[in-house]
Formats: sequence, structure tokens, C-alpha cells
Amino acid sequence: MLFVIGKTAHAQQLDAAFGLSALHAPSAFDASGNFFPQSVGGGVFPTISADVLLAHHFGIGGEVFWRATRNLSQGFQPFRPIFYDFNAVFAPPLGKKAALEVEGGIGGESIRFYQPFVTCSFFSCTDFTSSNHLLGHIGGGVKLYTVHHIFIRPEAHFYFVRHNFEFSSDHATRLGVSIGYTFSGYQ
Repeated sequence: MLFVIGKTAHAQQLDAAFGLSALHAPSAFDASGNFFPQSVGGGVFPTISADVLLAHHFGIGGEVFWRATRNLSQGFQPFRPIFYDFNAVFAPPLGKKAALEVEGGIGGESIRFYQPFVTCSFFSCTDFTSSNHLLGHIGGGVKLYTVHHIFIRPEAHFYFVRHNFEFSSDHATRLGVSIGYTFSGYQ
């Protein structure tokens, strides 16, 4: 599908990558009453991303990342956060073997809280409920080309999560590294 998008948009470049990252979100130090100092961060987060540069190093992109294993909310309820975002991308070259990548956009946080029972509807059965939140995203990385069109990209991202009431913080930072491939020459 990304090939079709790149072909129809007359892209100069199409990048696709897979990576691993860590998410850090502060938890409250002074919790009181019924408030539990819970953080959405921690653990390993696999990441899938792609972008299409359309003209003059500007384009669009998107990514999705999720916690590889479940965490415990308030010490007893398993949960897994899933984040996704859609971005405007600016990716100027930094020479023949490197390129800067700066992006910003909007997306969502979906927190899946797992239950010890299964609920079925007409279409499917599930063992979780979801809590969804709008988020803003800014981030960037440096693509370091190794062999041909293969790159390694160290990256950093910052997320502003709206009404993130299940957790102690409304923001999170993600640091990671991705390995990807640049498809170029689609004209």
C-alpha cells in the first residue's frame, strides 16, 4: 500500500522502518488519597514507521508503537499502551550518508485494560476495554546510511497527551533506534 501511495503522489523518496524504543513518563512522587502514582512508561516498545517525501524535503509520515508486554495499573490490572501519530515531515540531507528528520503532528493513545473475562458482540470477542486520548507529537532523528539504501536512525520524540487521567502525567518522552530502507527515484 505504501508503494501505491508513493507512486501516485510522485514521491521523491519513501522510507519504511522498524525499531525498538523506551518510553518515559513521570509518575507522581507525592500521591495522596485514592491517587496512585502510575506511569504509562517503562518496558520495550516496538515501532513501525513510514514517510513519503513529496517535494523539497517535505512530506508526510506516520508511526505506531506499543508496549511489547503488559504492565500493571495500580498494582493489579494488566494494561498495554498503544500510540500512533500522523506527521508533517522535513528531512534535509546532511551529506551523502546522513539526513536529518524532523516531524510534528497529531495522533492518539489507546490504553487497553485487560479483564479476566471475555465480552462478545455480534462482530467479535475481546478481553479488554480501551481508553483513548488525543495527542500532539514532535520528534526527530538522524538517518545514518550504512549499505545502499539501508539506514539506522537514532531518534527522540515528545508526546502531549490530552486528558490522560489514568496516569500521573500528560506527557511522555520516547527514545529509540530504528533500522529502515529508503526507496528513492519514484517519479
